[in-house]
Amino acid sequence: MKEERTEEKQYLFDKPENVKRLFRFYYASLVVLLIIEFFIHKHATFPWEEWPGFYAVFGFVACVALVLAAKYILRPLVKREENYYDS
Repeated sequence: MKEERTEEKQYLFDKPENVKRLFRFYYASLVVLLIIEFFIHKHATFPWEEWPGFYAVFGFVACVALVLAAKYILRPLVKREENYYDS
């Protein structure tokens, strides 16, 4: 009779050290991109587009604004009572 293994298959990100490596690589790439931004000439339409890190800050603020708008403005518009579908 053949014995069955009870071990689960290990995936790449099941090990915490692999997750730490991924985050280190991610943060290092962000730092490198931020440093490169100081040496690249930008063809901006508006003066504030030339500020270092402008698009990173703009993207973060826009994301936070979208989450807050969804939570406090849109949710009350589409929210139904808990027993809405009960007859």
